[in-house]
Amino acid sequence: MVNSKIDVIVVGGGCAGISASIVLARAGKKVLLVERGDFSGSKNVFGGTIYARQTAEIFPKFWETAPVEREIKEHKFFLLSENNSFEASYKEDKETEHNCYTVNRAKWDRWACEKAQKEGVLFAPKTLVKALVKQNNKVIGIETEYEKYYADIVILADGVNSLLAKSIGLREEIKPSDVALSVKEVIKLPRNVIEERFHLENSFGTACRIISGPLKNMFAMGFMYTNLDSISIGFGVSVKDLKNRDKKPYEILEELKAHPTIAPYIKGGELVEYNAHLIPEGGFKAIPKLYSDGVMIVGDAAMFVNSLHFEGTNLAMLSGKLAAETAIGAIDKKDFSALCLSEYERKIKSSIVYKDLKTYSKPMKIAEKNLEFLLTYAPYKICKFFEIFTTADNRPKRNKYRKFIKDAIRERGVFGLIKAMWCLFRMGIGIIK
Repeated sequence: MVNSKIDVIVVGGGCAGISASIVLARAGKKVLLVERGDFSGSKNVFGGTIYARQTAEIFPKFWETAPVEREIKEHKFFLLSENNSFEASYKEDKETEHNCYTVNRAKWDRWACEKAQKEGVLFAPKTLVKALVKQNNKVIGIETEYEKYYADIVILADGVNSLLAKSIGLREEIKPSDVALSVKEVIKLPRNVIEERFHLENSFGTACRIISGPLKNMFAMGFMYTNLDSISIGFGVSVKDLKNRDKKPYEILEELKAHPTIAPYIKGGELVEYNAHLIPEGGFKAIPKLYSDGVMIVGDAAMFVNSLHFEGTNLAMLSGKLAAETAIGAIDKKDFSALCLSEYERKIKSSIVYKDLKTYSKPMKIAEKNLEFLLTYAPYKICKFFEIFTTADNRPKRNKYRKFIKDAIRERGVFGLIKAMWCLFRMGIGIIK
């Protein structure tokens, strides 16, 4: 596979690994990208969107040639009760600069990997890395099922479980509270039907976030994305919460698809794909040590996912880029020590990867402690309020509003309502502080 010495070995052919590989290759470094799947993207699953700003740093004007589906110009937010819903939406100016696109990861990663190979990256698919090779406590290569390969630096982009990072003490065993299970289906529909149902023009698309309803009483959020001729629908749920449910993930997804608000969007569609994938959701508190002698970790392996914003691919690409820049400097200095590679952590802490995760660290902790109110009670009461507000019957409006308030006091108590308002206030302060 490799006949001469490699500067850097990158383990994992996802967004983080490919980004790191390309940046290194463009700097004239010899890079080996190792992927256990048949091709890059064959093992990757996500909801999905990629974000243009970070992506364009690796692939300038990618939207002109890449296998993107739709450019997202509308964001919908659904709060569900049992049978009703409250919906809000934000529409971007269609003339503004690109923000994000839906993609199929198998197609996208394959395209990105082909770009990497054109830049000079050596690609080794169907290669399972069994262990890291160490000498004097420094990582100097990898051991595959075939043989050992050596490099000055190894970058680990091997996903949320990252057994390799665990094997050298960079990460501890992952906690159920720090990981989510994402379950997704792809529903095929004619392009014109999707555009009619979502009121879309040209190749523009819609991204939807879904709260409560069948996802009540769980730290969970649903999603729905428009592709060119299909709809991706699913949800992510904390593994910790899922363990306490008496329903299987696919059963919850079926309930979500059957909700009166969601069902019309996918009616008559053909199921063409079902998959599930673990997603790091621990946020800021779960970030592991990012480097050691001769090694760095990036992307999901480093727990770089902002679950509230459904951001992962952009953080993966950025972390891969920053790790590659650190590796370039280390190679030029011929210094592969932990001290030299600590520059990667400094770069991460100066980037949006670290800053955004830190922004939500306290608010998310507060949210976890007030889960039932935020993700079940509040959405249901909002739906109930708008049911009252929009219904004309023989009952005076004042009486209905008074009953609504009395019911809230009876259900939560005055102290409970004050506590809930204080919770929202603390979350807001935590974000802007």
